[in-house]
Amino acid sequence: METQEVQITPMPRIGDKAPEFTAVTTQGNIHFPNDYKGNWVILFSHPADFTPVCTSEFITFASLEEKFAKANTKLVGLSVDGLYSHIAWLRTIKEKIEFRGMKDVEVNFPLIEDITMEVANKYGMIQPGESSTKAVRAVFFVDPKGIIRAIIYYPLSLGRNFDELYRALIAMQAADEFNVATPADWRPGDDVIISPAGSCGAAKERMEQPGEMKCYDWFFCMKPLDKEEVLKALVKK
Repeated sequence: METQEVQITPMPRIGDKAPEFTAVTTQGNIHFPNDYKGNWVILFSHPADFTPVCTSEFITFASLEEKFAKANTKLVGLSVDGLYSHIAWLRTIKEKIEFRGMKDVEVNFPLIEDITMEVANKYGMIQPGESSTKAVRAVFFVDPKGIIRAIIYYPLSLGRNFDELYRALIAMQAADEFNVATPADWRPGDDVIISPAGSCGAAKERMEQPGEMKCYDWFFCMKPLDKEEVLKALVKK
């Protein structure tokens, strides 16, 4: 008896244009990423409707939708279930489920129907070593120009860390806005990293000059970036 091979589509990479697709969702048809020009998007997949880890995540995403929206970011979910399954599951979440004090939660962002796995395969969300019939917990950060800026993958059993998703989003936006890089565990208000000097001599001059910039060596220079300045630039009130 021959074993059927699972066809694996190479997943897109950071810096690639987000693969285009049209899809039916719980909020109508979408053309991705064209419909989201000018916005950041978090495109994320979950393994299946009516499963507990996914339910906890959707409640959390829905509760944070306004927070992401204030940071110019749209949410788009996906699983390989059908539209009617999605609708029934989201109704059940609203009417019956409570998680960490969150209840009566309505999911208003689109949830993609992907029973053919076309979109999941385009984005490398099907990982046969984990499951050939369910999408892993993938997260794609797509910028306003439709470019993939970050990718995070989780196994089926592991729920996502939403503080980290938001932190990563704001850090990438801050890097773009202020032409800096962000160090480990950065949050608004922390010092940021600036490009090192092009030579040891130039770095030495930087280190000897008084000012807000602090160079510990030619390759490691930091400066303060005011929290209010970051939030004013990136987050709507």
